[in-house]
Amino acid sequence: MVQPFPPGMRVEEVETDGATIHARVGGQGPAVVMLHGFGDTGDMWAPLATALVADRTVVVPDLRGMGLSSHPDRGYDKKTQGHDVARVLDRLKIETADLVTHDIGNMVGYAFAAQFPARVTRWVVMDAPLPGIGPWDEILKSPALWHFNFRGPDVERLVQGRERIYLDRFWNELSANPKSIDEETRRHYAELYARPGAMHAAFEQFAAFSQDAVDNKALAAKGKLAMPVLAIGADKSFGTTQADVVGFVATDVTAQVIADSGHWLMEEQPAATVAAITGFLAK
Repeated sequence: MVQPFPPGMRVEEVETDGATIHARVGGQGPAVVMLHGFGDTGDMWAPLATALVADRTVVVPDLRGMGLSSHPDRGYDKKTQGHDVARVLDRLKIETADLVTHDIGNMVGYAFAAQFPARVTRWVVMDAPLPGIGPWDEILKSPALWHFNFRGPDVERLVQGRERIYLDRFWNELSANPKSIDEETRRHYAELYARPGAMHAAFEQFAAFSQDAVDNKALAAKGKLAMPVLAIGADKSFGTTQADVVGFVATDVTAQVIADSGHWLMEEQPAATVAAITGFLAK
């Protein structure tokens, strides 16, 4: 099931460059920002927020075009979305934060950290590649990732009204055990992705990968990130490849693999994933 966020957390609607970012905020102490990916929204992070909110300021945005954030026509390159994160923190008067990311959130997280390295104290990066970095060209050849280039007006017409069918493919094929993603969770996210403009925006996230690859190569050429990084891979998905990828852009990388999980770490193995993240952030 999709857990509720802890009592006392509030919602902020933050205006950025052409978007309104829906963010859940609560707690006190050092800040931690959590960025979701495709197939989820910020709601995926509720168990981690519950574990941290007693002594952390927790910030959980929905990426532009996803969840309850607005669906602008542009800005789905990850550099722009990195600025979205910066604007959210500016609004909250937060200068520095730990960063926890998954899937497309990894890509936005890298763009944020590379553009504003002094603002990120630690980074937990989970189970997804970075466009243009390391083995990206080989990763693109994987038949499991055909959806990276599945877009366009006809695609949107095919998926419209069938969002649940489309999303089930990801939950079923990219998990270690499809039953770990229950009916309530599937229904919750399918309803959010069926909102007007939501699937168009999701496809735009993928369409921006070519530009992201160009941008990431330029950012990486400026030097590697120096903050400590925990690279978490699922044993039935990215595994230790996650640390290999991040090693191209960061100098201080620790690898960890979560057992008995596919790509959907927070849904499939929430206790082990939360323990790995909180342990690293406590160091």
